[in-house]
Amino acid sequence: MGDIHGAYKALKQCLHDSGFDYENDLLIQVGDVVDRYPESFECVEELLKIKHLIALKGNHDDWFDEFAKTDFHPYFWNHGGKATLASYLDHAGKSGRLFSTGSGYKSALESEDIPISHRAFFSGQKLYYIDEEQRCFVHAGFNASLPFFAQKTEDYYWDRSLWEEAVRCQEQREHLDIKAKFSEIYIGHTPTTKLNTDQPMSAFNIHNLDTGSGNSGRLTIMDVDTKAFWQSDLTSDLYKGFVL
Repeated sequence: MGDIHGAYKALKQCLHDSGFDYENDLLIQVGDVVDRYPESFECVEELLKIKHLIALKGNHDDWFDEFAKTDFHPYFWNHGGKATLASYLDHAGKSGRLFSTGSGYKSALESEDIPISHRAFFSGQKLYYIDEEQRCFVHAGFNASLPFFAQKTEDYYWDRSLWEEAVRCQEQREHLDIKAKFSEIYIGHTPTTKLNTDQPMSAFNIHNLDTGSGNSGRLTIMDVDTKAFWQSDLTSDLYKGFVL
């Protein structure tokens, strides 16, 4: 499953339409559960219901995790963070207790207001997952010129260069050289809507499942064995009137 970005309605649609079995199926979610749309709290609650879940760390998740550990948000709740802040304030009984300052949003939210199960969820997210078939799942990608395990920690949830280089090489019919050898690679982080589509994209053996849920696109869930996929409605339609 691609980046969710607080779009609980889209999450529920994808799980329902794909016939996902909460008890028996495995869900690998590639990160960025929070920020942008207004139901981050509900998204985490829903994911926690899934018995077999591998949750990967996205850059937005990392920011929220830092707040949960330090009471400091490194981006001052910008970049869609205000929606996550409001979501957790609502569930802490502190609805609306935020205000704008020159450096971002301050609020009455404290790390202790975040449920223990949610704090454990974010602190327990993995940087990557590699299955028995040598399929690699990672939020952003990695530096293709380095061995996979030699990457800097933040590269797994920040570095877009693998996808950008794969798209460029495919368009120009050039060889893509990746030092790390995987049968397939699944990523999010870089919305396919930037390339004018809200469908999953593939370049070489790399599959991008961020189909713009955090903007005005869709959330996608894919069966990695068959490549069948299901999508939500446009998140801009699911949250009409909500300003990103």
